[in-house]
Amino acid sequence: MAERDQEFKGRVALVTGGSRGIGRAACLALAREGADIALNYVANADAAKQTQDEVEALGTRCTIHQADVADAAAVAAMVEKIGPVDLLVTAAGIAHFGDHTEVDLDLWRRIMTVNVDGTFLPVMAVKDGMIARGFGRIVCIASIAGLAPRAKMLPYSTSKAAVIAFARSCAQAFAPDVRVNCLAPGLIETDMTAAMDEDARAGMREAAFLKRTGKPEEMAETLLYLLSERSSFITGQTLVADGGRVTLP
Repeated sequence: MAERDQEFKGRVALVTGGSRGIGRAACLALAREGADIALNYVANADAAKQTQDEVEALGTRCTIHQADVADAAAVAAMVEKIGPVDLLVTAAGIAHFGDHTEVDLDLWRRIMTVNVDGTFLPVMAVKDGMIARGFGRIVCIASIAGLAPRAKMLPYSTSKAAVIAFARSCAQAFAPDVRVNCLAPGLIETDMTAAMDEDARAGMREAAFLKRTGKPEEMAETLLYLLSERSSFITGQTLVADGGRVTLP
């Protein structure tokens, strides 16, 4: 693969949920393009340290920040410690796969808190600085579950629809210097989807035009596009990357 031009050299990228899955792949992809990484995680310190080591091996700085993205005080303290953030990827999230009879208020609130509050708080913590400096790029990780009915994912589907609506409104509110978009992945090879029933996973693969599961690295490449000047006229949009399971008009 040809060496990149390192478009993000001198930029600071905050990636929430950056220790594993799509977040980890985003950290590595951004580092290859020259960004200094602020890696947020909540629990798995070993995975965060491993990702930090891999990022630094690429020749860029990587600081790790333990914080619950649904905790306003923790997010504020994290962003203050990091300093100016140029690029934000909100990849932290949780899911639940099960029948509607398993959904109670506690489960509903837990998923909403992590997925919706955990997107809202980092975005709001960095947006004023981005607007003041006249530059900012934000990508919120949503899901195709926020675009189509998901009978077995009621709270998760609703939370991701909220993320999409939030990002769309932020794009208008923060314009013209800050661009905000969503990435809506399908079934991706991560720890989250590994917990799903294999029959369900097989059905999702079969429903995709490409008949396979996506890789975190493929999502990271799409994130790079949305953060880069290659997408300079794109804001307020949701880019679906799911192998063809959901197609938008």
